[in-house]
Amino acid sequence: MKALKLATAIAALSVAGSALAYEGGDMILRVGAAMVDPDASSSTVSLNGGALPGSSVDVNDDTQVGITFTYMLNEHWGLELLAASPFKHTVSGQGGILNSLGLGDIADVKHLPPTLSAQYYFADADSKFQPYVGAGVNFTTFFDEEASSQYETVFGPSSVSLDDSWGLAAQAGFDYQIAENLRVNAAVWYIDISTDATIRSPGTVVKTSVDIDPLVYMVGIALAF
Repeated sequence: MKALKLATAIAALSVAGSALAYEGGDMILRVGAAMVDPDASSSTVSLNGGALPGSSVDVNDDTQVGITFTYMLNEHWGLELLAASPFKHTVSGQGGILNSLGLGDIADVKHLPPTLSAQYYFADADSKFQPYVGAGVNFTTFFDEEASSQYETVFGPSSVSLDDSWGLAAQAGFDYQIAENLRVNAAVWYIDISTDATIRSPGTVVKTSVDIDPLVYMVGIALAF
């Protein structure tokens, strides 16, 4: 009887400590720090339709709160929506006449990059380590665009506009279970973001096309329910 009781106790502990795989109908909320790291390139900047030789713009990085929500279709496939608090970036001018005019920072812009992806989870049901990959579509909307004080000192009061962007996205990440419904998470996305930027000032229109194409890194926790 003692041996039977001991075996039962060991089996109960084994079940309690085992990994819980994702199943169809599960929902996963991931929250963490997300950094957008642009790999920006631009066309030559134009002034009133004329190209400014050697000129371009760059975009800096920013870190905000990242949130993803995944609905599991079955134990291997899920649908994920990526969201975040608004990212803020500074657009800076480089090269040619932009340098001679002392134009470093040109504008500040905010954006939201909601991304819908299909995900595939590789791991078996008994694994605490759950790696996954995904692919999907991104929509990026820009808002609160403002010309910098440096820019307006040269060109006067200015309005800034950036076109919204549609593009493809790819991701890779993993969850590691640390409690029954709690996991640590790390993920990275590549997102195709392109926009046309226009700055209008009295008697002046400046335009350029920018491929932002960031890597987005996120580290946080995952709650399954």
